[in-house]
Amino acid sequence: MSIGRENYPGRLAIVGTPIGNLEDLSPRARRVLSEADRILVEDRRHAQRLFQSIGIQPRTEPLHEHNERSQIPRILGYLQAGERLALISDAGMPLISDPGYPLVRELRRAGVAITVVPGPSAALAALALAGLPTDRFCFEGFLPAKSAARQQRLRELEAETRSMIFYEAPHRILATLEDMIALLSGARGAILAREITKLHEEAIGESLAAIHASLTASPERQRGEMCLVLAGAPERESGEADLDRLLRPLLQELPLAQAVRLAEAQSGAPHRRLYQRALALTSAAESD
Repeated sequence: MSIGRENYPGRLAIVGTPIGNLEDLSPRARRVLSEADRILVEDRRHAQRLFQSIGIQPRTEPLHEHNERSQIPRILGYLQAGERLALISDAGMPLISDPGYPLVRELRRAGVAITVVPGPSAALAALALAGLPTDRFCFEGFLPAKSAARQQRLRELEAETRSMIFYEAPHRILATLEDMIALLSGARGAILAREITKLHEEAIGESLAAIHASLTASPERQRGEMCLVLAGAPERESGEADLDRLLRPLLQELPLAQAVRLAEAQSGAPHRRLYQRALALTSAAESD
């Protein structure tokens, strides 16, 4: 028998909270937090400033990366008792490079009613500031801390054409920029959004090299919350001339079908298009 909502009369609200400026808390978020029977928090001490600003002293439960899975049975018990729970992170939207995914997954499987109260997001705020394409983008969160693993991940992203959003820790920002410059070129478009919504908010640079130069010249800029937005790689265009240059040497050495398969593997161009160009090249060669 599946577990349905009748087994869990309580509900969970995922609540976005300010990333710096407390004035960014929405009226709905304020109400939901005020009405919650219990609030799941990463760090009670960090959340206390938010609670004080809206005049509440709620019951809280810790929920962080080290205890999240072990807390799920306890949280299900609160929901079974009919409690209204709210989930917040230290800043911004929960689950976005923050705890909450295992919990929400399990609660959805159990049939618990879940709602979301949208709020600030450092990733989207930085993207809006960047002046880079916003029609297609991807969020990469934190890159690996160790250089070898970080470089490997950057190689995997080298051909990504969408704008990319990264979080980074202040003590790693220069090393990350140096790896990006070495693998992707210092001329690659980028901005570093620092301390978004706070007193010293700024968007630094127009390229990876410019950001690195700015941080090196002003070490105080290597502090605070950081979000790096990186331009995507240029779209690869496979015009007929490009396909012909790829196919001609292959057709000189291989049967047509095999040449087309190899060209497809190398270029990623559609099989039908490559096959048609190969036929055209073969016919032209036979006519000469």
